[in-house]
Amino acid sequence: MVRTGADYLKSLNDGRCVYIDGERVADVASHPAFAGAAKTIAGLYDMIADPAHHMTFYSPKTGEPVYKAYMIPRTREEQAEKRVAMKKSADATYGLMGRSPDHIANFLAGFAGASEVFNEGGGRFAENVVNFYEYARDHHLFLTYTIVHPQVDRSKPANQWENPYLACGVLEERKDGIVIRGAQMLATSGALTDYLFVSVISPLHPGDEKYAISLVVPMNARGLKLYVRRSYAVDKPSVYDYPLSTRFDETDALAVFEDVFVPWEHVFVYKNIELTNKQFFATPAHIYGNVQAQIRLTSKLQFIAGLAKKVAETTGIIKLPPVQGRLGELVSRVSVHEGLVLAAEASGTQNDYGQFVPNPRYLYSAMALQPKLYHDILFLVRELTGGGMLQVPSSYKDFLNPDTSHDIRRYIQSPGVPAEKRVQLFKLVWDLVGSEFAGRHHQYEMFYGGPPHVVKGQAFRNYGFEEADRLVETCLSSYSLEQNETF
Repeated sequence: MVRTGADYLKSLNDGRCVYIDGERVADVASHPAFAGAAKTIAGLYDMIADPAHHMTFYSPKTGEPVYKAYMIPRTREEQAEKRVAMKKSADATYGLMGRSPDHIANFLAGFAGASEVFNEGGGRFAENVVNFYEYARDHHLFLTYTIVHPQVDRSKPANQWENPYLACGVLEERKDGIVIRGAQMLATSGALTDYLFVSVISPLHPGDEKYAISLVVPMNARGLKLYVRRSYAVDKPSVYDYPLSTRFDETDALAVFEDVFVPWEHVFVYKNIELTNKQFFATPAHIYGNVQAQIRLTSKLQFIAGLAKKVAETTGIIKLPPVQGRLGELVSRVSVHEGLVLAAEASGTQNDYGQFVPNPRYLYSAMALQPKLYHDILFLVRELTGGGMLQVPSSYKDFLNPDTSHDIRRYIQSPGVPAEKRVQLFKLVWDLVGSEFAGRHHQYEMFYGGPPHVVKGQAFRNYGFEEADRLVETCLSSYSLEQNETF
């Protein structure tokens, strides 16, 4: 049976160790910091479980329906099926949950479909990858990851830090598994997930072998602790006033591993620097995961474009040619991103393992443009809204007090748009571009793919300069110093 929202919410009460505001959370599903986001994820599970949405395929192992995000695509048509299902999921959250159940499901599909890569580590690591992928797929698990060392001293590799176990590394090897100690960032949605995928995506160096790992840990593992950043959902007056903060704050956390035992069957890479990197790039895992991320961003950009148009319609400025031009500029940028995502799929090919892989040329170009694209689109929205986001009552309570309600309804309105609807719209826009929740999203999109030079470097390496080089060489060879005629 497909997991339901009720199943998911019940699973969160498993003894996991989550700290916020100096206190351990007794029940994640009901805590004000997590309840709204947990309910949103539960809604996604109910959506996936509903056959009317066509978001499942049949597990090759059990024959039961499972989420298409876990599909290992063999053809362009199967990749398109995945895209449609993941776009439905992204639309349901307006693209605001970067660590929905889709994301790591795609990494696992990339790993499992090219599991031979993990044989380079010896042992049963390839088998471990496939077995856990099938378990996660067939049990509809929700995973997130921590794949970056904490920001202690970026000028040195972790093995040269004063305490080598500030970053998560292998402390002890046992017959039945390993023990890990240290910390990793950034466990986005960690408090809401079933398992944590732990590895390192940034380059490792000789001496970093203890950190060269890839493994999974259940969120209620003994010794695993999450320290969550400040919640943007807590203390908000209402969903009406903060419609996004209260429902879509997936939270971010520092994951601390206090001598956590990991059985061998949950280990994919062990003390292998080269394979720690290859798991992401010699398999299509990094491409699959980031295709999902760009589909998610497409929904978010479309949502922002729709809000900008709605504001212009509400205030009447949409009739002005300069405003139509600015909206045209906004949607042109959104269309470029949409086109890159579709182009990656349309020009994808099958790899040596029989997996259909979207074209990295267009995927990494989209990722390289992502930080500036998001920044520029927010700026356009701010231009179009002007002071409208600031001219709103402090909370919904101003509508309920007879001493204030009359003025609010009289002075905060637009033609054909009553005050309740106008305030609702502008509070939504503020929560997307101006609130603390919005600030976190701006930072998230700026650094989603890592430091800017890293993402742009991937775009450079995957562009495929053959056509460009050929054109240049053809032009250069078409004339010479001897051919100095003028026309």
